Amino acid sequence: MTINSVSDLRSRLEYAVKVAFVGKGGSGKTTLAALFARYLADQGQPVLAIDADINQHLAVALGMPEEEAVLLPAMGDHLREIKEYLRGNNPRISSVDAMVKTTPPGRGSRLLRGLEDNPLFDLLVRRVGDVRLAVTGPFADQDLGVACYHSKVGAVELLLNHMVDGPGEYVVVDMTAGADSFASGLFTRFDLTFLVCEPTIRSVGVYRQYVGYARDFNVRVVVVGNKVEDPDDEAFLREHVGSDLLVCLNRSGFVRAAERGRVEPITALEPENRAALEHMRQTVDGVQKDWVTYTRQAVEFHLRNAAAWGNQRTGQDLSSQVDPDFVLGPDTLSTGPVTAVDVTIS
Repeated sequence: MTINSVSDLRSRLEYAVKVAFVGKGGSGKTTLAALFARYLADQGQPVLAIDADINQHLAVALGMPEEEAVLLPAMGDHLREIKEYLRGNNPRISSVDAMVKTTPPGRGSRLLRGLEDNPLFDLLVRRVGDVRLAVTGPFADQDLGVACYHSKVGAVELLLNHMVDGPGEYVVVDMTAGADSFASGLFTRFDLTFLVCEPTIRSVGVYRQYVGYARDFNVRVVVVGNKVEDPDDEAFLREHVGSDLLVCLNRSGFVRAAERGRVEPITALEPENRAALEHMRQTVDGVQKDWVTYTRQAVEFHLRNAAAWGNQRTGQDLSSQVDPDFVLGPDTLSTGPVTAVDVTIS
């Protein structure tokens, strides 16, 4: 593919998106994240899937045998290499040790394309069928009492802060369950969030909690009903989530078979559930990128973290890492910053 100008690049990037799957534990969010990623890949679309859940099941849900899944390279184990690569020659970052999970990119930072070949992805990304997969890694026994899982997820936040989605690419992230997603600014790193909701009071309660937080930050959230058995289930969801309900997936023999270790081609999924996945894809493709807001939110959460713990931990004023004239986006890949971010740095 030939890109002749920055404006051509911008137009081609319009439908490149990062999407998250969230929801109550047991709602089926990992299953749906895997189904959506596999569906996109079956349509010939390039997909990078990332498992950012404390329970690392996305690889198996995509069809990888469990004995292979446990051997996948963990991003949480390579945080220093991630920082070193992304730091590039950004003069505002004094050292790798001064980088924290929220450090935003600036002039001199090394930016990522979602599906490019680079040394970092060579280290961390593996193929499961036609889907490229990276995982944060499990919360291990040695972490108990001395580490926080969100330090591992910080690797994902750094990657997404420095990623400019390439033409027609999809980045699909399986997030940790419930409100735990709000322990960092990672929940703002997506163009669209699919909140998976069962037709139960508990699942609806997680929806209300999540949406209540997300809407304060202008995070786009739509609800995907899951495990729907009859019109009453759909009516229940519509009563409680209203117009946020995008689509419903029925209980699935295809999914039950996969959960028992028999992973079939995605073309074997029930037609009504395939239609639901297509509706989700069309919704994703209709999302408009807002790089200014994306950059501003990254800066805002970085300043919060700097004041709360980062400055003390590193012994530096991390607000100085913010490049006030930098906006992440396709223009930065070739011509540098084009718009200043309206952020007050004190």
